[in-house]
Amino acid sequence: MASLRCLLPSRARAKQAPAKSNGFRFLSTSPSLRNIPTRIFRDVAPLRAYRRELLLNKRTVGLVPTMGALHDGHASLVRHAAAENTDVLVTIYVNPTQFGQNEDLASYPKTWEADMQVLGKLDQELASAGQGRVTAVFAPSTKTMYPTLPPDSSIPGVGSFIEMRPLGQLLEGASRPVFFRGVATVCMKLFNICAPDRLYFGQKDIQQTRVIRRMIKDFHLDMDLRIIPTSREPDGLALSSRNVYLGARRRDVGIVLNQALRMAETQYLNGKRLRNDVLWPAFAHSNQVLADQEDMEPSKRAKFQVDYISLADPDTMEEIDQIDDTKGAILSGAVKMLPVEESQEGEELGRLDVENRQVPVRLIDNIVLDPMR
Repeated sequence: MASLRCLLPSRARAKQAPAKSNGFRFLSTSPSLRNIPTRIFRDVAPLRAYRRELLLNKRTVGLVPTMGALHDGHASLVRHAAAENTDVLVTIYVNPTQFGQNEDLASYPKTWEADMQVLGKLDQELASAGQGRVTAVFAPSTKTMYPTLPPDSSIPGVGSFIEMRPLGQLLEGASRPVFFRGVATVCMKLFNICAPDRLYFGQKDIQQTRVIRRMIKDFHLDMDLRIIPTSREPDGLALSSRNVYLGARRRDVGIVLNQALRMAETQYLNGKRLRNDVLWPAFAHSNQVLADQEDMEPSKRAKFQVDYISLADPDTMEEIDQIDDTKGAILSGAVKMLPVEESQEGEELGRLDVENRQVPVRLIDNIVLDPMR
């Protein structure tokens, strides 16, 4: 990485500049870290021209796809990308086709100005460390991403889609039938537009990483996938953009999923290999926590629903009856935190939806059980 210091002149930015030129905008820069500013692209053609310029100058691109509402988990992805590439390209786009017709698309957090501040501060950090830099942000409109037909989240749906079967129909795909169709479709579009050398995804969305890995292999995409460990709160709760909706009460109970998976992990580390032997403590813990909540007064409890707790093959995500020590396995799960029934005076309820109501919050998590030999 020593050569990056001479390739990458210092610059940073904190606020969005009003100027616009040739289909992209700049983030403003501080006097001490100016030079080449981060470009904000809205359209495909200018971004492709910029990508060709980077290629001709033998620079490498690490792509970090996001839906905005950036948090420390996204920052971790950017740091990993900057350690391996001269240029980091962050995409910010809330993709409608991965939301079902009754899901939370309308209330999904959109925090553009805050996201730009996060990236500006992060880029200054990377500049000081002599790392690769956040040189471009791609924030397209839906018309840009779906130029022929409006996005369709119905089944079977009308449009041009990428589907990974049966991988995309398991677990999260079984509960959210259009989710991985939408993810694979928008990722294929972003990969074609941005042409990255490397991709950076978090392990929290473990099934998504398997879908992307399969897509890279099956469609002969010329890029490498990097899977970065899940970023967590001190008590183990996985970071997610949706966590802002939890509020204090649901936040405290929401750790039940990670606790349950950790109990199953302990069974594996203690030599258990049969499915029931590994998973029973996880089910027992989640059932006990739910029973405890149901015994509380409505003004104090936070009820939830367990969608699934899974023990799956690390490649196919199909359920297994016994763990193969040479392969390991993936523990994963999903719970839905339900809206609180009665709020207390002064209680912190988290961000509300567009109609000032609490929304159900889906939490997912996973633990990779490494091979033992």
